[in-house]
Amino acid sequence: MRARPSSEVSSLSEAWALLGLTGPAEGPALTTAFRAAVKAARPDQTGGDEARFRKVIAAWRLVQSAPPQAALAAPEAPAHAQTIIAITPQDALNGGPITVHAGDRTLRVQAPAGMRSGEHLRLKGGAADGADLYLPVLIRGADGLSVIGDDVYMSWPIPLRLVEDGGRLEIDTHAGPRSAWIVAGQEPLRLRLRGLGLPARGPRPQGHLFVTLTPSEDAPSAAEDLLIRFTRVWTPDRLAA
Repeated sequence: MRARPSSEVSSLSEAWALLGLTGPAEGPALTTAFRAAVKAARPDQTGGDEARFRKVIAAWRLVQSAPPQAALAAPEAPAHAQTIIAITPQDALNGGPITVHAGDRTLRVQAPAGMRSGEHLRLKGGAADGADLYLPVLIRGADGLSVIGDDVYMSWPIPLRLVEDGGRLEIDTHAGPRSAWIVAGQEPLRLRLRGLGLPARGPRPQGHLFVTLTPSEDAPSAAEDLLIRFTRVWTPDRLAA
């Protein structure tokens, strides 16, 4: 008997987004998306989060319990959808050239910024008969970043003092240093940096960056953090200018 859908996920659209999909999927594509999403959300992994992990599981159960008619809104799967293009979060954020291995062929394609898992890239003349290929994209975690839906996730170490007393911290994000404040005893230790997720693309909105703060004795102290910021501003090049 299939599990009943969880109230943590209110709709199939939300469930697909949590699994990193832009719409219905089935078979290997759905399983691959679920495995990637649940691995990125695991609390014991870098950038993971217990609440997000529960929601990914709930999304999977909701999709599994949905009637077959729910998939009718999905476009017909391309003939060559068995090949999946794996890209990194940085590829999804910035776009750029992607190397694709299709059968015995190696192709290069320009990926636009803001691609989501489940979307398809067009490879002109990529098939053996010269026809175009439409291959699904899957964003896999890399370089401390993971992506679910429109949002990017990462973790960042902070001194134990900040956890106890609160204060200002600086986070090195993919978009450069960003400052944030936390309050004493803040729960959960997670920040949302608006507008630093995947860029808006088509009907998909601009995403956000979620940072899980990890208490660490090795994190820079307040004085060391200040020195780092001072050094960035007063570099020799800036002084010469």
